[in-house]
Amino acid sequence: MAFHGWRVVAVCFVIASFGWGLGLFGSSVYLQAVTRQHGWAVAEVASAITLFFLVSAVVQRTVGRSIDRWGPRPVLALGTVSIAVGVALIGQVSAPWQLYPCFVLVGIGWSTLSTTGISATVAPWFERHQGRSITLAIMGASVGAIAGVPLLLLALARLGLGPGLATAALVAAAVLLPLIGWVLRFRGPAELGLRRDGDAPASDDAAPPLLHPPVATPASRRVLLWSAAAGFALGLTVQIGFITHHLALAEPALGAAGAGLLISATGVTAFGGRLVLARIVDRVDPRRLAVVIMLLQTAALMAIAVFPSPAVLVAASLVYGYGIGHVTTLGPVVVRREFGALAFGATYGSAATVIQFVSALGPAIFGVLRDSFGGYGVVLGAASLCTAIGAATLLLGRRALRA
Repeated sequence: MAFHGWRVVAVCFVIASFGWGLGLFGSSVYLQAVTRQHGWAVAEVASAITLFFLVSAVVQRTVGRSIDRWGPRPVLALGTVSIAVGVALIGQVSAPWQLYPCFVLVGIGWSTLSTTGISATVAPWFERHQGRSITLAIMGASVGAIAGVPLLLLALARLGLGPGLATAALVAAAVLLPLIGWVLRFRGPAELGLRRDGDAPASDDAAPPLLHPPVATPASRRVLLWSAAAGFALGLTVQIGFITHHLALAEPALGAAGAGLLISATGVTAFGGRLVLARIVDRVDPRRLAVVIMLLQTAALMAIAVFPSPAVLVAASLVYGYGIGHVTTLGPVVVRREFGALAFGATYGSAATVIQFVSALGPAIFGVLRDSFGGYGVVLGAASLCTAIGAATLLLGRRALRA
């Protein structure tokens, strides 16, 4: 019989598909659809969407602690109901202020169905395959981008804003709630009489040796945790800003159709990067791998800034895209590897709060700099420097152990 932990990973993959599809990537659909339906200013709707990210950041640590205390089933079920109700209500609003409580609900749901909730759910089940399991679970985010957004747009085009969003919400709840209720009823392998990775308990009840023993000590916990939080926050701030502005950046050089194809191709390289990561992550130091990937992204951003030709834009975008899945996924993998499975939810939840707050500013920072300097050259130069500083922060945090 297959180890139940892999069923948990499969369910978390589905959760990530809906979570990212209705949460992060769905936000651009809501912005476009609501402003077009009601004729409201983009800034009014965008401010409500910003609240969605801020609420999610505030709730991250509570999500981690709650999963540690009560297990994933009640937390993720509550998050599913919250995001489904919030999405359905977005289609029913008649005044801009009504968007704010809707996006509060979406933010609460997104916080439970995204990186922190999924990582805390998977972490207790694996030791040898700790990195691969989290990577495969979060890979559902790519499905949310590749399939979720087009399906959401199709529903709105066929049914209209209100019925389309209500249908999407009902489908999400109908799929996720039974899976969460049945598969996530166990908190870890001990409830099944097993050890992590599905190993049978030793006859002498001795604890199994750890493939990657946690390196965090009472003296180093702070520097390890906050260097990881700061490093990934800087990397993801640039990443979210780049993703948001990629179309506007590419369209002058490639045209609307070419820019759309480039964004799709970048998504494909991001998915390929996640596949590669799933194969290697348990055999490498994830913090060092994150440093290498972020330096690669630094070079890609600088290349576009210095050599803004169509060929360089395309090549560098594909290189940058390859690292997108790595940077998104390696944050929880680093914390899981360095701190172990015990209290992982609360530990990573603290880091995720910082990462979410800071990275939510990425699109706005890109926009302000672009408007101030009249183009993206300076923006990308600053972004490459920010990414390099993030990589250096990750590296210095681990080297501090040797001091």
